[in-house]
Amino acid sequence: MNSQVILVVEDDAAIREGIRILLGGEGYTVWEAGSGEAALKKMNDAVDLVILDIMLPGISGLEVCEELRKTSNVPILFLTAKSQESDKTAGLTAGADDYLAKPFSYAELIARVHALLRRYTVYRGKTQSVTADTDHSLTSGRLKIALDRNEVWKEGIVLDLTEIEYRILLLLMQHPQKVFSTQAIYENVWEEPYTYSANSTIMVHIRKLRTKIEDDPQNPAYIKNIWGKGYRYEAEKASN
Repeated sequence: MNSQVILVVEDDAAIREGIRILLGGEGYTVWEAGSGEAALKKMNDAVDLVILDIMLPGISGLEVCEELRKTSNVPILFLTAKSQESDKTAGLTAGADDYLAKPFSYAELIARVHALLRRYTVYRGKTQSVTADTDHSLTSGRLKIALDRNEVWKEGIVLDLTEIEYRILLLLMQHPQKVFSTQAIYENVWEEPYTYSANSTIMVHIRKLRTKIEDDPQNPAYIKNIWGKGYRYEAEKASN
C-alpha cells in the first residue's frame, strides 16, 4: 500500500467523496477538509500533497495556499471551476504547483497527482537523507544548489524554494548560458507535453523564483529573459 498522504480541501461533499474513493483506490491515504480553516488545522508534515479548491467558504483557497507556503513546500494542486487564465495565474502566484479546472477527468487528476508526488519524492526528498553532502552540489557565483534534494543557498543562507522553483533553477544552472525555450522548460520540469497555455505558468514560477534568488528581481543577474527565445542562466554575471 502507498503510505503517501493527500489532503483534499473541497467544500462540495460529493466531489470530495469521489476524489477520496478514487485516490483511495490508488493506495493513497486521503484526509478531507470542507473549509480552509479545517485544512490549516489538519495540515502537518505527514501530508505529501494538497488538492485545494479556490472557492471555499470563509478563507479562500488562495489564502490557504499563501498560508501553507509560509511553512511548507508541499505540492499544491488547485482544483477549481474557474478556468480563466487570470485565475490560473493568481493560483500559481499564491504558490500552487499545478492547476486543474472542473470539470476534469479522473484519469487527468490521477496523472497530475502521480506526477506531483513523483517529483516531490525525487527532488524534495521526503524519503531521502537530508545530511549535507558537498560532493553532490553545484556552485555558481553566490548560489549553491544541492543536486540530490531541494536545497538552495545564497551566500550560505538557505532559500525557501518550492519543488517547481528548485527544478527550474537546477535545470538552468546545470546548463549555464544555454537558452531554454518555455517548451523545453515545461517538458523538462513538469514532464508533460507542452501546450501554449503553459507559457504563463512558467512566467509566474520564474517571477517568483527571481524574488527569492535575485538582489533586484526587476533587473535579474541570474535568470535572464532572451526575448523571443526563452531563458538562460548567466553564470558569469551571477559571479560578479
